[in-house]
Amino acid sequence: MEGTVFAPALEGIKHVKSEQGEILSQPFLDVCKHILPVIDKFGAAMALVKSDIGGNISRLEAKYSSNPAKFNCLYSLVQIEVETKTAKSSSSCTNGLLWLTRAMDFLLALFRNLIEHPDWAMSQACTDSYNKTLKKWHGWLASSSFTVAMKLAPDRKKFMEVIQGGGDVNADIEKFCTTFSPYLEENHKFLARFGLDDMKAS
Repeated sequence: MEGTVFAPALEGIKHVKSEQGEILSQPFLDVCKHILPVIDKFGAAMALVKSDIGGNISRLEAKYSSNPAKFNCLYSLVQIEVETKTAKSSSSCTNGLLWLTRAMDFLLALFRNLIEHPDWAMSQACTDSYNKTLKKWHGWLASSSFTVAMKLAPDRKKFMEVIQGGGDVNADIEKFCTTFSPYLEENHKFLARFGLDDMKAS
């Protein structure tokens, strides 16, 4: 196998923005999809995160597919809900984008921990990144489910070997985090403009 598990996502990031500098719906969702195989390698510890990310991608893709020309830009999916005052609904695309972005924040924090703290066990790397990102948005139930799941985190050394493939995994993780995080920050800023960046899980 050529390259690491991150290779398809790194390729995909190149196509996320239009020439006008707008984040495009399908290419952005494709990058998130390319990270699912990485999450798979975590096994049971990340089952919750994977289903959450997968569900939100599907929700956004379904709306995009209903009118690809109209929803070519990612934020048009939110804009229409802001106009129709449906953005705060739990089944909205706005909610889907918010939680997808938060889940990706968590994964980026986790990937960074793996390269910046080589002495940390996987469960510590997971817990630290969870505390820094998702925890404040989760209610008690989600938070306790997460804490239990983290106990199932795989052995760090084995995990790194599996995602390495035939490439330099640390370099690819670093590159993915650096090139993808600005898009996540842009999502937060866009949602915050409408007061939609601080919705919590019930």
